Formats: sequence, structure tokens, C-alpha cells
Amino acid sequence: MSHKYICIHGHFYQPPRENPWLEAIELQDSAYPYHDWNERVTAECYAPNTASRILDSEKRIIQIVNNYEKISFNFGPTLLSWMQSHAKDAYHSILEADQESQKRFSGHGAALAQCYNHMIMPLANAKDRRTQVVWGIKDFESRFKRKPEGMWLPETAVDIETLEIMALEGIKFTVLAPHQGKPVKKVDKKTEEKSIDEKRSDVKEIPKKVEPIDPAKPYLCRLPSGRSISVFFYDGVVSHEVAFGDLLKNGENLAQRLAHVPSGQKEGLSHIATDGETYGHHHRYGEMALSYCLYFLEEKNLARLTIYAEYLEKFPPTEEVEIIENTSWSCFHGVQRWQDNCGCAIHSSPGWKQDWRKPLRESLDWLRDQLAIIYEHQMNEFSDDPWGLRDKYIDVVLDRSRDNVEGFLRSNAKKELSFEEKSKVIKLLELQRNCMLMYTSCGWFFDEISGIESTQILHYASRVIQLAQQLTGTDLEPEFLKLLEKAPSNVPALQNGAVIYERYVKPNIVDLLRVGAHHAVSSLFERISKTAQIYSYTANNQTYDLVEVGKQRLAVGKALIRSNITWEENIISFAVLHLGDHNLTGGVQEFKDEKLFNKIHKEIKDVFRRNDIPATIRAIEKYFNSGQYSLWHLFKDEQIKILYQILDSTLEEIESSLRQINEYHYPIIQVMKQLHIPLPKVLANTVLVMLNKDLLEALGNGPDFERLEKLVQEVREWSLEIDKVTLEFVVKQKVNGLMADFLKEPEGAGALKTLETLLRTLSPLHLNLDLWRTQNIYFFIGKKFHSKMRDRAGQADEKAKEWLEYFNRLGDYLRVKVG
Repeated sequence: MSHKYICIHGHFYQPPRENPWLEAIELQDSAYPYHDWNERVTAECYAPNTASRILDSEKRIIQIVNNYEKISFNFGPTLLSWMQSHAKDAYHSILEADQESQKRFSGHGAALAQCYNHMIMPLANAKDRRTQVVWGIKDFESRFKRKPEGMWLPETAVDIETLEIMALEGIKFTVLAPHQGKPVKKVDKKTEEKSIDEKRSDVKEIPKKVEPIDPAKPYLCRLPSGRSISVFFYDGVVSHEVAFGDLLKNGENLAQRLAHVPSGQKEGLSHIATDGETYGHHHRYGEMALSYCLYFLEEKNLARLTIYAEYLEKFPPTEEVEIIENTSWSCFHGVQRWQDNCGCAIHSSPGWKQDWRKPLRESLDWLRDQLAIIYEHQMNEFSDDPWGLRDKYIDVVLDRSRDNVEGFLRSNAKKELSFEEKSKVIKLLELQRNCMLMYTSCGWFFDEISGIESTQILHYASRVIQLAQQLTGTDLEPEFLKLLEKAPSNVPALQNGAVIYERYVKPNIVDLLRVGAHHAVSSLFERISKTAQIYSYTANNQTYDLVEVGKQRLAVGKALIRSNITWEENIISFAVLHLGDHNLTGGVQEFKDEKLFNKIHKEIKDVFRRNDIPATIRAIEKYFNSGQYSLWHLFKDEQIKILYQILDSTLEEIESSLRQINEYHYPIIQVMKQLHIPLPKVLANTVLVMLNKDLLEALGNGPDFERLEKLVQEVREWSLEIDKVTLEFVVKQKVNGLMADFLKEPEGAGALKTLETLLRTLSPLHLNLDLWRTQNIYFFIGKKFHSKMRDRAGQADEKAKEWLEYFNRLGDYLRVKVG
């Protein structure tokens, strides 16, 4: 075995993208065909790395491996929070990988912690630095069920104060870029016995000739407090080749490159660090190159795979290092990218400048400082240590169940709280949580202040302004907008940050009335129960009446709307009228008294039942003149869903008409087919619409293979461009469902036959099917049952022979080799 050690680190991270009022990510058009960017990057990177393929020379899958078990990695806490709810399989595979890695790496886990929401730590104030480290550690412990040994700094942006906090909290090491440190001297064990002042003196004794950082070994950084932390400096050249070059085109080349760096070195650590998204998102199939690299290194005995914590235990630092403060891995100017126009940009459009960065940060700094005053002043009533209480609030962020929040308040408040006071304490803490989220680094990273990353942090700013106004009655928005006016946009029509805020942020502000309006409008299109969950809100219907006259519907009622985050609540009354199609009008207001509500309820309902629509609209306007709502006041995802519901009947009418046209002209269509004469475009379109519709119906019914085969043949004969995107999606869902059935009865041939027949029947269409999940299940079943069924077949078991026949055929379609 070579004495060479290799460690590959992936920094897996996406910025928080949730609507700060709804605590959910709404549709992001730029992520199409996925719902949002978290979903897209998970599909392209995070999930594939949990089940990465190793191929043979014929491009067939021969192994499926979890890459996270063999590399060093960190995941952003806010990303893991999203994955826990929306990508559960991948999330649990990541946690399991850390457990498995401990068996491989001498009891050390592969996962590192990360500062909570990717704030640039040297630019943060002292209180935020501490909370970011504490939250990052506590989040890690709650998920990975162990204490973290290492911690990743966002953008590897470093300063001594942050390292002090990390060391104080028990963090043993971090990872930096090679230009972020310079060696000082050999570690002298006698130094451990010196006073703090003497240690400080030692650190300052820098040789006149500064040697470059050697990535092959860890360094010890002594801190002014007398504490210390170890630092690994990744190989910058190879990391850059992986992230931005072509090393990921071939896993063997990557393995050879890592095994022979530095040149001629037979011992020590060869390690790289890149964004984890490199492996599958930035470089398609990058996760497969990574898994083959790891496989090749072990198979050829080129090096021993390790992780930082294991290597640190085996080879403690022998040299000390001085950190070059206020530096990062992605800005040549230190940390200027996140506070000034330093020249670092993506350069998506020529001539664009980043003069907006400095005033954006100054605006947020002003807002943060105003909020700190409010927070301290108001929280002093409930806690003797407001900022210490904020550090503990991560316990609530991780578990918002009523019992947990009650326990948190009971344990930390210095007096017994009324319901209103509990809500106030939570609002104050939410004010601080959102205040930190508005410093997420991506808000400054790109080229334009109107981009989704910058507008996202402005949404957090809007949320804290709203909370501050609710808590104090003071409106901070006018002054904040004045400061934002100094942040120029590169898009002339958008002018500056204040205009962007008005256009893209303010329309999204949510209060209890807006939630009530959403609840009222959506109730016209969905069957509602007594209690409805609306993102992070709950609506409890106290009175609800739905009246229908023909296609027109009227809903009148009152409901208690409650925030599940801040516990703020209010009763609202509403009346909404659907006139058919997208025409809708309604009103929502705070509930005033039962007598008035009963009057409104009766009057509007009576008028509507007389089928007097103008009078109904006038009655709604009369009683709800303070707040008129329509379909456009629905939250985005529900708005799209309901618009499609409205379109359904229209599409059915269109399809029915086209089918009649198709059937009426069927004889001439058949003649033209037999004579190989192209159809006129209008007729071709009607045929195409019907073929698409019929293909989907045939798939849904069973599938109906006889009909499906005829339709596939017709598509080939006409050479028509069918809707492959929709068909591929439906087929994927169908195949995944059948594979799930197979998993329930893995020794039965029924689902196997159906799967094989389906893929064989559709093969002439040359669909680009995403069969990732199906391949995973197939491989798992094959590993467990293939040998058993082969042995049974050898004993003349006819059912086992049939199973093997169809299983092997299915493997050909899936390009998976088992056995």
C-alpha cells in the first residue's frame, strides 16, 4: 500500500430560497423543467451522488455507490432543512453515508459542519459571527447525531475572530485556499507550556523569506486567546482543473492526477476542495467521474482514501501558519466581492458594473443596526441575555412543534408569559433570524441587483421591516428605500435598488388578510375541510357556505388565520364570487362582530340566489370596500394550479372538436397515408393532438399494450414530432410505479413482464427516459435475488426461469448488468 493519502472535499450548498412569509419555495421559472433550483440541483447532483453509477466497457451499470461515504463533504444547513422535507431519500442517504464513513475512516465521519446561512463571516458583526457558528454546530448535531470535528467557512472567508469562536465551540479544523495562509515556523511542543503573551509573540515571528503553503500537510494556527485550530489548505491547481477544466471528463484521469500531486511525492496528503455541485450539476455526469475515480484509486492501490479528521489524528500538524485575514477562495481582492465593486463578477452582460454592492450592504447594515436596538430593548423584558437567547433559538428553528416551542419559552423566559407575550418573543427572534438570512452571500455574488439572489435577500429585509413595524409601530421602510436608491441597477428600466424593491418585493408581502384571501379564493376550487394548511399558516373555518347557481359559485364565511411560525392570529371574514373561467371577485376583512357578519352573510347569499350577479358584486363591494381580491391574489403555485383547473374544461372542448374533425376526415387521411403523401399542416396538427392524447390514455389504462403498439406504429408511419417531454415524464412515472410494485414482490414475474413489455413497446419512439430510480431498485433487487433465482432455475424451477428471462431482458433496456 502506498503511503499516499487522498481526500476529496465537496462543499454542497444552495442559498435559502424560501418566501420568508410562507417558509416555502415558490415556482422559479428559470429552473424549468423543475419547480425550483433546489429541486433541479438535487435531481442533477445531490441525489445522483447518493447512487452514482460505475460502468463497464459496454456502458452498462455494474456498480451503484454512495459517493458521500468516501469523500469529505459539508452541506449548508438551510439546504438540508429543505431536503429533509422535499428530497427525503437523498437526505437520509447523506446522513447514512456519514454513519458508514465512520466505519471506513477510523471512527471519524465524512461530514463537516458549516456556518449557518452562508454569511461572509469577516464582514459580519461579532454577535452574528457567534450565532452563525453556534447554529451551524447545533444544526449539524441534530442531523448527524454527533459533534462536528471540522467546519466549513462560507466562501472560505476567514478572520481570526471567527476562528476563535470556532475553536471555543470545539471545532478542530477548517479548510482554506492555499493563498489564505503563510507558514510561520515548526511547531515547538515547549510552546504549549508558555503563557498566552509568549504564544502571541511566537506567532508574530515570521521569517524574512516566506515559504509557500504546502497542501500536503495540515498546519496549526495559534490564536490570540491561547487556543488553536488546525488548517488544511487544499491544492488550488488541481481543484481549479476539476471545477473549471476537463478533469471530470474521465474518472481515471482524475484519479491519476490526484495520485501524482505534488510531482514525485510518495507520502503526504493530496486533497482538493470544490463546490459539490461540480459533481453532476456544473459538469453533467460529474458524479460518475467521481465514483469511478474513487473506485480506480482503491482498485489499483494508488493511494489510501481519507478524510480530514482521520488524517489529522494520524498526522498532527508539525508547522504553524499565520492566517491572511479577510481573504476567500472566490475573490482575488479578499472579501471585497461582498461589499464593493472589486471587479469580480460572472460578466453575463458586457458593460455591467457592480457599483450596487456597496450601497446594498450599507443599506442592510443600517437596517440590521436599527433592528438590534429594537431587539435588545424589547427582549430585555423577557430575557437577561437577549443575544444568548438568539443563539438558543436554533432549537426552535429545528423543531417548531407547539410542545417544543412552549418548552423553549418556558425554559428561557425570565417570567411566565401570556399568549400575546409568547407571540411577541417569537416575533423578536424571527426578526433576528430573517435579519441574518438577508446577509446570505449569494446576494452579492452575481452581476446584477435585480437577480433572484439579490431580490431574495431584499425579501428577508422586507420581512424584518414588517416585523419591526408590528412590534414597535415604527416604519423603517422609507429610510431603507432612500439608502437603496444609491444602489444602481445595470438595467436602465429598473434604475436602482429602491425601484427593484417596489417592483419585485413589495407585491409579495404577506399578512393574515392576504392568507385569508388565498384561503377564500382557493376554497372555490377545492374541497376544504374544517382546518386547512396554507404553507406556514393554518386556517380554521368557523363558518363556511358555498352556494352554486349554474357555473357561478359564491363562498361566504369566516376563519381564524394563524401563523405557525409567530403564533400571530386573527379572525377574518370573506365573500368571494366565481363568475366562471378566470373571472372572480371578492373581499376579505378583519372580523368585526357576529351581528354584522350574519347580516353580510345573509344579504350577499340571498342576492346571489336570485341570480342577480351585478347586485351580488355591489353587495360585496359595499361590505368589503377596504380589500378587494381576485385570482391574482393567490400564492403563485396555487394560482397556476387553479388556472390549469379552469383550463381543463376548455382543453376538453378543444380536444373534442379536434377529434370530431379527425374522425370526419379519417378516410382521406388514410388514403394520404397509403399513398405516402404528407398531410397538410392543419390536418397534421389535429392528428398530432389526438396521438398525444391517445398515447397518454393508453399508458394510463393498464397500460393497454395493444392500443399502445398501434399508436407507436402510427407515429412512426407519419413521422410526427410527438410531445416527447410530456410523454417521457408520464412514462417515467409509470415505470417508477411498476418498479415499486416489483419491489413489493421481488420474486414475482408479473411486474417484470409489464415493465419489459412497456419499454419494448415504446423503444421505437427513442424516448430520453430518466430511469435513475428504476435502475437503483433493479440493481438492489438483482444483488439480493439474482443468484438465488439462478440457482432455482438450475433446479428446473419454471417460475425462476421465467423471472430470470424477463429480469435479464429488463436489464438490457435499463443498461444494468447484475450477476
